[in-house]
Amino acid sequence: MSTAIMNRTAPASFTAVIRRTPRVDGTGRVAGARTADERGASRLRITRRGYALMTVVVAVPLAIAAFGIAVNSGGAAATVDSSSVSFKQVTVQAGESLWQVAEQIAPTADPRDVVADIVQLNQLSSAVVQPGQSLAIPQKYSR
Repeated sequence: MSTAIMNRTAPASFTAVIRRTPRVDGTGRVAGARTADERGASRLRITRRGYALMTVVVAVPLAIAAFGIAVNSGGAAATVDSSSVSFKQVTVQAGESLWQVAEQIAPTADPRDVVADIVQLNQLSSAVVQPGQSLAIPQKYSR
């Protein structure tokens, strides 16, 4: 065979791909493979646009929350001068419940509504009352 034929390169369609089977060592790792620590772990890099986007994503919900709190807290600042408002006071007798007090002060009204109004007006944590306890009665029931 002539040297011209032997030195000729084969067309790209005829080139053979040689694949090597990776060698595996005793630990199950491919011999010669580097770990992420050996390669140098890639770090996340944030651009200026990324910082701006993160700022907007954090700042917008905070601004909305602050606006909502500012709008809804306006009614909480209202106060009532207790010297100008007078209430009828009722003292709870021994063995008497709030339901019975409600029936006495407003016999024509629904006792559930009266009890709820008394609890709200006196800022009671429950409808349980003690003998000798003084309760303010809402003006609509003190006629």
